[in-house]
Amino acid sequence: MHNIKSIFRREFSSYFATPLALVFIVFFLVLAAAFAFQFGNFYERGQADLAPFFSFHPWLYLFLIPAISMRLWAEERKSGSIELLMTLPVTTWQAVIGKFLAAWAFAGVALALTFPMWLTVNYLGDPDNGAILAAYIGSWLMAGGFLAIGACLSAATRNQVIAFIFTVVICFGFLFSGFPIVLDMVSGWAPRVLVDALASLSFYTHFQAISKGVIDLRDLLYFGTVIGVWLAANSIVLDMKKAD
Repeated sequence: MHNIKSIFRREFSSYFATPLALVFIVFFLVLAAAFAFQFGNFYERGQADLAPFFSFHPWLYLFLIPAISMRLWAEERKSGSIELLMTLPVTTWQAVIGKFLAAWAFAGVALALTFPMWLTVNYLGDPDNGAILAAYIGSWLMAGGFLAIGACLSAATRNQVIAFIFTVVICFGFLFSGFPIVLDMVSGWAPRVLVDALASLSFYTHFQAISKGVIDLRDLLYFGTVIGVWLAANSIVLDMKKAD
């Protein structure tokens, strides 16, 4: 546990060692507000809630989260600092967990800084704050899923651009599999059990369920499983690269 904390502190502080962290956070906040107020028809809806705000989170994360994850291991491999990291008295798994938690915490900071929007809807009306809190939790869990996928793919290459592109493609698959247009196409020829299985693999399906204010154990298990599986794959990839 001490080793994981050390890796976490090292990685988390590195995000704020350069202006890139500030640029990312500002970019995220501006886009989130723009999508919610401009494209989400926040005022025209006449409802005091954050549904328009959260509805765009999957698409924001599709491009912004890979921008965080692409550097996690690719930069270490390209610079050669990964060899130094692996000589420290830490296991591969501890390094994977520490770096992932640091990136997830950084994403959490960016998400938490949107709290003025929560204050705004409470000023304008009487929203369901329980549902809003659930949506924040679901959004953060979804960000963790995206990050776990991106971290694994970052470990597989020295090129951050390649890591970014592959992460976007795979995360898009995880998102799009739950969209009605896809499920309608599949339901035309596939049995219902296959359609339900496809929907159950989607980030979008589980995030939508949580954002309605219902935190179901199945949705929590889904995100926990996705994160755990991809982090395990991340560790395996690193061990394979180390053997090379």
